[in-house]
Amino acid sequence: MPSASVPPVPSGGDTADRGRASSAGSSAYWPVPLVRAVPLLVTAAAVTFSRDHSPFVGLVSFGVAALVGGLLLTVGVLLRLDDRSSRTLQVVQGVTTVVAGAVALAASAAGLAFFVALVSGWALVAGALELVAGLRRRGRSPLARDWTSVGVLTLALGVVFLVVPLDYAQPLGGVEQIEGELTSSTVLVGVLGAWAAVVGVFLVIAGLSLRWQTDAGDSAGGHGAAGHDAAGRTDAGHDAAGRTDAGPAGRRTSTSTSTSTSTDSSIDPTSDEGQHA
Repeated sequence: MPSASVPPVPSGGDTADRGRASSAGSSAYWPVPLVRAVPLLVTAAAVTFSRDHSPFVGLVSFGVAALVGGLLLTVGVLLRLDDRSSRTLQVVQGVTTVVAGAVALAASAAGLAFFVALVSGWALVAGALELVAGLRRRGRSPLARDWTSVGVLTLALGVVFLVVPLDYAQPLGGVEQIEGELTSSTVLVGVLGAWAAVVGVFLVIAGLSLRWQTDAGDSAGGHGAAGHDAAGRTDAGHDAAGRTDAGPAGRRTSTSTSTSTSTDSSIDPTSDEGQHA
């Protein structure tokens, strides 16, 4: 009797391979968000603990953060990002950021109007580049969500800088009768520090998430491959056992059939002899 065919066991090996392939680009990229976060967090701390929110402080803070952050982004993308189209957009963003930072440091005494024009122009260009990079990789890379979020936050920074009037001034006063005046420079430098803090924390979380996701994917892929191999060996053993059982049974059936045939043959001559007698 032919042995019954055993249906193949669904394998998780192919799914694990696809998961490892989809996260291959992010496995090497995870340090880049972490190093990008460092100058942003330093800038946020400097602005927060500084009592001077003049345009000079804003230009210097932005210049240092943009110059260092742009260099780290450009080098990190060239070394760690495999996707060519995304790498081009990120390199253009990094170079634009470096140029904006250098201009801010070189013209740190230019005043409020220059501060607003430089930061808003850079934010709109850099935010658009990062947003486009994220949207183009949406659904195909875990990096897309992080790029999209940072791009939206950077665009929001540019919009705020354009919306706040240059001549805004409001006396502090209040219940505590605080002396001083809330000006557009104070508001915009504070907004720059808040943006740097939010984006810096977000990049730290994004980098660590990519790292943990890569480790989890590698671990799951190893367990899946081992389980698939064990299942394959089990199926092979089961098939071999089926062939072993079918062999003796087939031989016993054949022996029984031949014995019955020989018995019938021995009866027929006896029956003929009785008729002759």
